[in-house]
Amino acid sequence: MGLIVAVVRMFDIPPALSFNVGKRRFPTGTFAGWELFMEETYDASNIQVLEGLEAVRKRPGMYLGDPHDGSALHHCIWEVVDNSVDEHLAGHTNLIEISLHEDGSLSVRDYGRGIPVDTHEEYGISAAEVIMTKLHAGGKFDNSSYKVSGGLHGVGVSAVNAVSEWMEMTIHRDGKTYFQRYEAGVPVEALRVTGDSEATGTKISFKPDRSIFTEVVDFNYEEVDTRVSETAFLNAGLKITIADERGEEPHASEHLYEGGLSEYVTQLNERREVLHSDVIQITGEKEIEKGTVEVELALQWSDAFSESIRCYTNIIRNKDGGTHMSGLRTALTSSVNSYAKKKNLLKGDSLSGDDVREGLAAVVSVKHPDPSFSSQTKDKLVSSEVTGIVQTIVYDKLGEFFEENPSVAKLIVEKALLASKAREAARKARDLTRRKGVLEGGGLPGKLADCQSRDPSECEVYLVEGDSAGGSAKTGRDRRIQAILPLRGKILNVERQKHNAARVFQNQEIQTIIRALGAGVGNNIEEEGAFDSTKLRYSKIIIMCDADIDGAHIRTLMLTFLWRFMRPAIEDGHVYIAQPPLYQLTKGRVSRYVYSDEERDEVMSELQGGNPNAKIGVQRYKGLGEMNPEQLWETTMNPQTRTMLKVTVKDAEDSDRLFEILMGEDVPDRRSFIETHAKEVTNLDI
Repeated sequence: MGLIVAVVRMFDIPPALSFNVGKRRFPTGTFAGWELFMEETYDASNIQVLEGLEAVRKRPGMYLGDPHDGSALHHCIWEVVDNSVDEHLAGHTNLIEISLHEDGSLSVRDYGRGIPVDTHEEYGISAAEVIMTKLHAGGKFDNSSYKVSGGLHGVGVSAVNAVSEWMEMTIHRDGKTYFQRYEAGVPVEALRVTGDSEATGTKISFKPDRSIFTEVVDFNYEEVDTRVSETAFLNAGLKITIADERGEEPHASEHLYEGGLSEYVTQLNERREVLHSDVIQITGEKEIEKGTVEVELALQWSDAFSESIRCYTNIIRNKDGGTHMSGLRTALTSSVNSYAKKKNLLKGDSLSGDDVREGLAAVVSVKHPDPSFSSQTKDKLVSSEVTGIVQTIVYDKLGEFFEENPSVAKLIVEKALLASKAREAARKARDLTRRKGVLEGGGLPGKLADCQSRDPSECEVYLVEGDSAGGSAKTGRDRRIQAILPLRGKILNVERQKHNAARVFQNQEIQTIIRALGAGVGNNIEEEGAFDSTKLRYSKIIIMCDADIDGAHIRTLMLTFLWRFMRPAIEDGHVYIAQPPLYQLTKGRVSRYVYSDEERDEVMSELQGGNPNAKIGVQRYKGLGEMNPEQLWETTMNPQTRTMLKVTVKDAEDSDRLFEILMGEDVPDRRSFIETHAKEVTNLDI
């Protein structure tokens, strides 16, 4: 059977194409705008072309993000809300209303101009229907309707329409109210007039299709509220309301911030001791070929040990930063060093960027007429000209601020110098640790029961609380792929040792963990010996502690160490938390393990079989040491049957702040956090 080469034209948004023989598909790459495939057989029956929004339903991840973890579900909201915010940026509305309905749908109402309703010459349907059903359609391409906009690709709202069970569009414009309904992206009817209206604006209501969003299907109010508050901060004077109609106790919130970015930074530092009371504000702009790039920045230093920088382009959060972040970081380092040298505040080498940014809370907002992003989700700005623009504006304006406010400038330099000294102490402690053989060339720790395999991709290590549980784990494990590292007691709380790194690296249990993992230590990738997850000896680091309050504390201490000194291990998905059972229920020869009080009640009812007097044996496991090796293997360590929690990072800045609160030295802050969240705890096992 000969090989046949199929050549398929690629469009702006390529149609989804499938060339199959059974389950075999052979992509061979692209060349000059053409996509080539090699097949053993090839005829018309092998080709499937998905027209219009059909491709979005087939591959929603290309347009909105992961449809399984909730990111795409919530991205649908932002695509609709951002269009309303664009109307605010254009000067046509100061109010946006968001409603989360009982049936799982959501509505966004603005009071802007309303989507155009006249007939589109090319398609012969209303402009509103074109926007809702055609990819790359919108009024944001020529910069005449919108000088700046978050939704520049013309993909967002039509993609949301495609992945919705239904969408309804109500437009108030030209004294009339217009309405149209869609199902799975397809119009049910033509746009029609439903009455008169003195108001203007647009209301979009949609219900996500649960055949697409199968795992996370409900909107998270807290996540929506957080994102909306950011949007309000970035648009001083814009009022955004949220009404959650779900549940027995519907609630609502309102966001209106006249202070803009300055008020945003103040909120970021509300529980920290700030170095200077007034937030530094910087604005500037520069003309480019396609229009004007505007830069707005607010920053303030505190006594915190980490930085918190949030980046936005046309009010869209760029969680992965980008060229505006690069420009800001370069300018900060240069301006602080320049001032420190000019005032003879430096006694040695220049301050590093990490030193300068320690304790910094900043929000940088760029408004660009034609920005480029790394993907449709706009997580990273890649417009190269923005780096130089931000760098120049920040360097010049911050230098002027330092000259006009020498007392504040001195405090910032002194903070950076303190950070530099701590970093140097950490480096020396790490070097000393390395010379002792902890980081490299010193062999594995004696208490580590290593596995037989040398393939990291299949190996896993259990960090086990206590020698007793460690003994059971060593006996019950799969020796080929599972390593056991028992740890004695509670490891050092590294959150309280920020300026005493030597003590961290001298801690025996921490040295043991570093040696066992074999991938270095430290989050600064530019430093020698920093942690590198590609060098991990095990693909899974599994924290296994008792299911009680002490076990939870030990687990938190371990996570704090990993976050502060081996963060890529968490970010790259290598860290897990074992889930040992809470109870063993027995009836005769039937034995069941359960992992929560709710599951216990369900299984007990099942075993009783309708007879409430049936005798059920209940054993509560307070510690791993209470289980014999066979039980530990069966319930917690068998890869085929175990349950584990994967430690993930949704927002690094929020995670960083949470570790500060829970494990730091600010007792009032921690008390406030506990009081706020205590109502969420239904059964505290003390």
